[in-house]
Amino acid sequence: MSRVNDFAFKIATANGTGSASANSLLMQAIFRMGVPVTGKNVFPSNIQGLPTWYEIRVNKDGYTARTPDFDLMVALNAATYDKDVAEVRGGGWLLYDSSWPLDDRLKRPDVTYLGVPLAEMCNASFKGVRERILMKNIAYVGALAALMKIDQDVIRALLKEKFGKKQALSCPLPIHLEPLDKTKDAILIDGNTSAALGCLYAGATVAAWYPITPSTSLMDAFRGFCMKYRQDPETKKNRFAILQAEDELAAVGMVIGAGWAGARAFTSTSGPGISLMNEFIGLAYYGEVPAVIFDVQRTGPSTGMPTRTQQGDLMMAAYASHGDTRHICLYPSDPREAFELASKAFDYAERFQTPVFVLTDLDIGMNDWMVPKLVWDDSRKPDRGKVLTAEQLEKAKNFYRYLDVDGDGIPYRTLPGTHPRGAFFTRGSGHNKYGGYTEDAEEYLEVVDRIDRKIQRATKSLPAPIIRQTPGTKLAILTVGGCHAACIEALDLLAKEGIALDYMRVRSFPFGDDVAKFIESHDLTFVVEQNRDAQLRSLLQLETGLSIDKMESVRYYGGFPMSAQHVISGVKARLDKAA
Repeated sequence: MSRVNDFAFKIATANGTGSASANSLLMQAIFRMGVPVTGKNVFPSNIQGLPTWYEIRVNKDGYTARTPDFDLMVALNAATYDKDVAEVRGGGWLLYDSSWPLDDRLKRPDVTYLGVPLAEMCNASFKGVRERILMKNIAYVGALAALMKIDQDVIRALLKEKFGKKQALSCPLPIHLEPLDKTKDAILIDGNTSAALGCLYAGATVAAWYPITPSTSLMDAFRGFCMKYRQDPETKKNRFAILQAEDELAAVGMVIGAGWAGARAFTSTSGPGISLMNEFIGLAYYGEVPAVIFDVQRTGPSTGMPTRTQQGDLMMAAYASHGDTRHICLYPSDPREAFELASKAFDYAERFQTPVFVLTDLDIGMNDWMVPKLVWDDSRKPDRGKVLTAEQLEKAKNFYRYLDVDGDGIPYRTLPGTHPRGAFFTRGSGHNKYGGYTEDAEEYLEVVDRIDRKIQRATKSLPAPIIRQTPGTKLAILTVGGCHAACIEALDLLAKEGIALDYMRVRSFPFGDDVAKFIESHDLTFVVEQNRDAQLRSLLQLETGLSIDKMESVRYYGGFPMSAQHVISGVKARLDKAA
């Protein structure tokens, strides 16, 4: 049976062979045909030569979640043949390099094998070893273009030249592409690039970091944008500062110092970096200094699997540092929201004078997503919060850094050097509302309780949850971040089977009242997340006080992006048990 614009295929190569450009070319070609497409790069964290895979899902309805079922496998790494053959869906196809015979033990009766002499063609046409390896990638692009009816004019435009020799294939597979018109208002972008653009849009001028997978490309992108847009057009001097620190603790310390001085500053890291930053995060929380921290989550604990995705930092980010702390956290679900919430994070950090976490993950950060075009509003003005000017300080009789003048929990701040009456220094040790040192219990309680009220009241300003609700529905799914794509697809598939569920995706922490009300209004809420210990469900129980019996945990934490099948199987297992 023919399936047009609805299939998935996977390309198996070795790291360091230059396949990334060819895979990107395939993604771009399909996208330019107007067909919704998404790509997942599965690569090793170790040295060159280890296996790597690239997964491409084509779906005319725009579903972007990973699928574990592959209709076509391009098996170009002999070291992974066994695994690659096993992952082909029954009735599917496997394309391999027939320059060498395929071992009979790898042949499955329910799979069609397509042999293309890729190495043989490249060896005949090119002389250099490296050139032959690189052109082999272009050869498999040509083979796939013929097999799946990818528009060769589009590919030629991307290559800026016609293909060389390629296998002549008489007809496309039953799974193939036809032009659509569903990508004209969309772009292909990864979350780290879009988050970096959001930082630029927000007016960030200072960044400090220490390299760590999978967040490094966020800072690389920010540097590129700054070199283009943050240089004085006449003097060519930089109007930004990007510093590579000796470690993550130093990096966030630089960000806090820049925030105290009045700059919009951020750092990008992953779970191990957040662990190291905890002491300084507490300083920013207690000293009430703006700072933005991007946590592109990966698998843990310890070094874990640096090139695999997870949501294992939800609890750590919410309560980072010792003592009593609670932090504003934002949870984008895709690169578009990574751009939007990145820009808002700086407003929240300065309005509430506190660290703000933006939690994405490797899947969002490093993979290519098809998302609506980003919206740039030139009239947008940053919310700098309560910052007193020199004129205001001159008129004031006095200034006390931590005094709650307006009763909203947020004190006024000044930028060092604005006026002699303003604040030049702060402290991470015990202080009272006037900014003076104290070890008095009542004075200490007055300050930390006010900070707690300030953070809790911030919920009214933070991004509201996304809700899909039908009156009378007794079951629901609640999730966060990158699980959104899998949940939306699962909801649609379950609805076709007569299983109706409401839906909520939380986008910020602390949770607003609407989160507790949503859970209370259902007999059972399936909490979908990507970590072993059900951290989101634990946060919900801690913050809302609701019984854990109201929430059923649905988890996948193996390092790959969550699929709709993970959600469906978790929901059905609970329903079957109840039945």
